[in-house]
Amino acid sequence: MDAQTLLALYRTMVRIRAFENAAEEASQGGVSAYGKSADGSAKVRGPLHLSTGQEAVPAGVCAHLRADDYLTSTHRGHGHTLAKGADLARMMAELFGKSTGFNGGKGGSMHIADFSVGMLGANGVVAAGLPIAVGAAHAQKLQGRGDAMTVCFFGDGAINRGPFLESLNWARIHTLPVLFVCEDNRWSATTASAPMMAGEGVAARAQSLGIPAQTVDGNDVRAVHAAAGTLVAQIRAGQGPRLLHAHTYRVKGHVSVDPAAYRDPAELAVALERDPIAAARQAAWAAGIDAAALDAIEQDAQREVAAAIAAAVAAAPPQAAAAYTDVQTVGDGQWF
Repeated sequence: MDAQTLLALYRTMVRIRAFENAAEEASQGGVSAYGKSADGSAKVRGPLHLSTGQEAVPAGVCAHLRADDYLTSTHRGHGHTLAKGADLARMMAELFGKSTGFNGGKGGSMHIADFSVGMLGANGVVAAGLPIAVGAAHAQKLQGRGDAMTVCFFGDGAINRGPFLESLNWARIHTLPVLFVCEDNRWSATTASAPMMAGEGVAARAQSLGIPAQTVDGNDVRAVHAAAGTLVAQIRAGQGPRLLHAHTYRVKGHVSVDPAAYRDPAELAVALERDPIAAARQAAWAAGIDAAALDAIEQDAQREVAAAIAAAVAAAPPQAAAAYTDVQTVGDGQWF
């Protein structure tokens, strides 16, 4: 991997980590410079689902995507959204419930969407992004949008749900341009995933439907980038759906206020030793990239996030009348 590519991946990962750290603090109610309001309440109302420790997966995958490619996400979707090119400040404003956010402050973390960069939305329902992604990919094929494609991120908890099988089956029989990316962080909310999963896992289930699958170390951004690059090229060449199984780890609790006391501390300690950003930094050093350049990237990310926080605090909340906009209408409605 050339130095510029590695630096770009490192920048994406560091921006995601800086965002997640700030958002976490802002949701915890008066515990930090980010999180404390004048009245001591949290600036972000409600818990957040953080992707801390999983940054290598969206960075490595989304580096291969274009603006005309689509992406669907999960309830843990901040990293996917940033890696796809969405504006960091507008996303922070959305978390703060401000009118300058992507959804006017009405959607919050689990409904982040930015159609301008092809990010079709986060989703609070486990596995619900899978059929949406398949529908988007089918639309791309029917409309003849060249080699544009869709990427669908989902967690290991999603593969035991019906939409997983239905979506992969539909994508396969219609040879759709979609990359399924399983971010296997080993936890489904507060339950370890492995004891709840029969058979050989997500890759084997995909292969049973005739969808080629590749497994990769999801904490090694270079490995994710290489594997995703191969699969994306195959999809763009018209070879149909592919699946990437990325092994990573959820270092935070299920939500930002969850201490995850159900988890073995020794397991977490092992995971923290494999931090993907630290590994990427080590790889950069080995490639001859100066530490000062890496430090500058981290400082830029901190400044960007601090500015986003300040802008979100200063922004106005939605007007009351906004409650009646962006709502589906079915006409007057009649009962028969």
